[in-house]
Amino acid sequence: METMTISSRFCGPTNTGNGGYVCGRIARHISGAATVRLFLPPPLETELRIEAFEDVVKLFHGSELIGEGRNAELDLTLPLSPSISEAKKASKSYLGFTIHSFPRCFVCGPLREKGDGMRIFAGPIKDSSVVAAPWIVDASLDKDSRIPDEFLWAALDCPSAFAVLPVAEGMTIVLGQLSACIYGSVRAGEKCVVIGWPIHVEGRKHMAGSAVFSEAGDAVAIGRSTWIEVPESAFPAEKAE
Repeated sequence: METMTISSRFCGPTNTGNGGYVCGRIARHISGAATVRLFLPPPLETELRIEAFEDVVKLFHGSELIGEGRNAELDLTLPLSPSISEAKKASKSYLGFTIHSFPRCFVCGPLREKGDGMRIFAGPIKDSSVVAAPWIVDASLDKDSRIPDEFLWAALDCPSAFAVLPVAEGMTIVLGQLSACIYGSVRAGEKCVVIGWPIHVEGRKHMAGSAVFSEAGDAVAIGRSTWIEVPESAFPAEKAE
């Protein structure tokens, strides 16, 4: 058992942790590919408790179960990686520049400054269901000369959401589950490409894939996410201007 605290820097919605980042923190305790399910919004600047068992890792806030992770098998067929220039062009049409439920999100919030947020703005590739963005890995994410895996988990999060947006009128989506496999690492200053694509829909659940490619075009991390429609009134949309 150990404790952890989610810094307010790593928010998704204003008062809760970014789902991908939190899933990655839980997955630290799992060897190989992992799947993490979130049950409640993870609070910020609050001591949380991690309990690691033989085949499951659980994150608690007091007696409340926030998230649960376990080993997984992840079988995805990846789209081809766009080039950096293609990703830059796609990013100019990022939906979040117009309206964004969480414009201060650590990963995809347009109101976050360079050196603070990850600023991954995934927009549509022409004649494709894929969204893509460049990601320049900021030096502030470096810890002991490496970028911790939870930031790769974070990078897999939001692009998959924008692959399935917009949803039904009056609704938004929140991350319910993220499965990921980390194949390698990235370096501070590296220019990566991040993509997301829709897989299928089951009622209020939207499944999507995502991947992080290195500057050389190698898949560094892949993910499969489940997004759940919730009333937009639960997280009022803000103009991202």
